[in-house]
Amino acid sequence: MTGGPNLPLCVSLGGGGHARILIDALRGSGAATPYAVLERDRTRWGGDLLGVPIAGGDDLLAGLPGTGVSCFVVGVGGVGANSARRRLFALGRSHGLAPLTVRHPSAICSTWAEIGPGCALCPAAVVNAGAVVGANVIVNTGAIVEHDCVIGDHVHVATGARLAGAVRIGEGAHIGAGATVRQQIVIGEGAVVGAGAVVVDDVPAWTVVVGVPARALRSARAAGRPVR
Repeated sequence: MTGGPNLPLCVSLGGGGHARILIDALRGSGAATPYAVLERDRTRWGGDLLGVPIAGGDDLLAGLPGTGVSCFVVGVGGVGANSARRRLFALGRSHGLAPLTVRHPSAICSTWAEIGPGCALCPAAVVNAGAVVGANVIVNTGAIVEHDCVIGDHVHVATGARLAGAVRIGEGAHIGAGATVRQQIVIGEGAVVGAGAVVVDDVPAWTVVVGVPARALRSARAAGRPVR
């Protein structure tokens, strides 16, 4: 597959449902040309994802710079635990590829917001003025990041989640679908906020909280199953 004029070639590390959104956004925004998908599941090799070839596994990374591929996206969404996304982000960088920030054409992002490398701003996502978003962050479909929020690296703000003004989210945390976080709340590193939760108090690092109002459920480190 070849790219359009002056467009970089991009590889997706992982071929899950999130990769579909990224491929769609890349085509809609014209930020890059999707070149290939790398996927662990061997049964999918030789197939395609929205017309993009599923070329094989991560072992192909070493040869990609020679094909003209210069950048990557992490095509794994992560539900509750973001360790796989963190690993793939580091893997892409270790092979000399640049993490590409992807913004769907329908996403709204203030020119006064700071967006780190390798982020995904999905359809209808909103990032308002003064927000600082770290590397490899997903602001998923319809999620809202209000003014002056600070979001650490490798965070997933899931579909329809809402962060009020000046919320701080620690590295690797997960904010579940439809959750609401009150203004000026601090969510610690690796914490998980369950789907639909309403957070009115700070959440310690590596803690799972659920409910309305949100209450601690268990340690995120020891959680056997993610909270969706």
